[in-house]
Amino acid sequence: MTAPRISDRKVDHIRICATKNVESERPTGFEDVHLVHRSAPEIDMDEVNTSCTFMGHRLLLPLIIEAMTGGAHPAEQINQRLAAAAQRLQVAMGVGSQRIALENPAFERSFRIVRETAPDAFLIANIGAPQLVIGYGPEEAKKAIEMISANALAIHVNTTQECVQPEGEPTAKGVIDKISEIVKQVEVPVIVKETGAGISAEDAVRFERAGVHAIDVAGVGGTDWARVEAYRKSSVMRESRSQIFLGWGIPTAASLVEVTQSTKLTTVASGGIRDGLQIAKSIALGSSAAGLARPLLKPALKSHQAVEKAIRVIHRELKTAMFLTGSKTITDLQAAPLVITGHTYHWLSQRGFDTGRYARRN
Repeated sequence: MTAPRISDRKVDHIRICATKNVESERPTGFEDVHLVHRSAPEIDMDEVNTSCTFMGHRLLLPLIIEAMTGGAHPAEQINQRLAAAAQRLQVAMGVGSQRIALENPAFERSFRIVRETAPDAFLIANIGAPQLVIGYGPEEAKKAIEMISANALAIHVNTTQECVQPEGEPTAKGVIDKISEIVKQVEVPVIVKETGAGISAEDAVRFERAGVHAIDVAGVGGTDWARVEAYRKSSVMRESRSQIFLGWGIPTAASLVEVTQSTKLTTVASGGIRDGLQIAKSIALGSSAAGLARPLLKPALKSHQAVEKAIRVIHRELKTAMFLTGSKTITDLQAAPLVITGHTYHWLSQRGFDTGRYARRN
């Protein structure tokens, strides 16, 4: 696929995600996760400390501005604004797929601007698993890392999107071996990242055996890429390839539990994360950080101040959830008791996971 065609697709994605209803009709599962309220938390709000260490890097709060874009006309300004917020508020940030810049250096600027704007932020480079299968290797991975002086590399797995995308490349044979090869030859941690369909325990174990350092579950409940791609197609294509796969995958909360209970990997919760309370729930379920994208896209189309304002609201919500659970630190929050009910409880029970372990008493 040529770089101009990829650029057009990225413009489509930005426009559709900013203006259309692309949210999954299926929930994240966090509505079934209930933190236990402490009416006498024995701490003051001012004592609550949301800072944490994520993959060796200190963050003001366990938040990642998830991969969104790069390589399209509006992408440079969007990435610059997101990076400015990441630098100022000490949160992590990932960039969109760098395939377009690897194939055409003319598009590198929209990615390089991120490190120029955020010299101290934890930045995550990004390449796609389908490209590994059809020829990418350590050389391309290293170029992506160098492009933004990245602290980590995300390899995104997006099989559902590839199946419904008009230009999709639904190929995955040999991907585990290719990921293992990348892990061995790059000098930064490697994160395997889904794009809205979640990661199962079975695949998490395979990724762990391949040597990856972290998993970003990106489960069902946020942007539904089958829905996004449906907006890009004819009515015939919408009916035949996209519509029946709306909501396909594992809800975010369930995927998070599957990964944290089956591996020892650092885990990021993403996929429909929309507020600080959901971040708090994800931390209590075992994640090291939480990521969000679409809630910051519209602010990024305005200004970096708008992005900062949105993150500050989320930060306050996280602090409030921590105060109400008596959690002075992120470590305390990781041990906070919670109860799992509803569909998420039944999913996890049917899959053989231990839901009782979270109903602990402090």
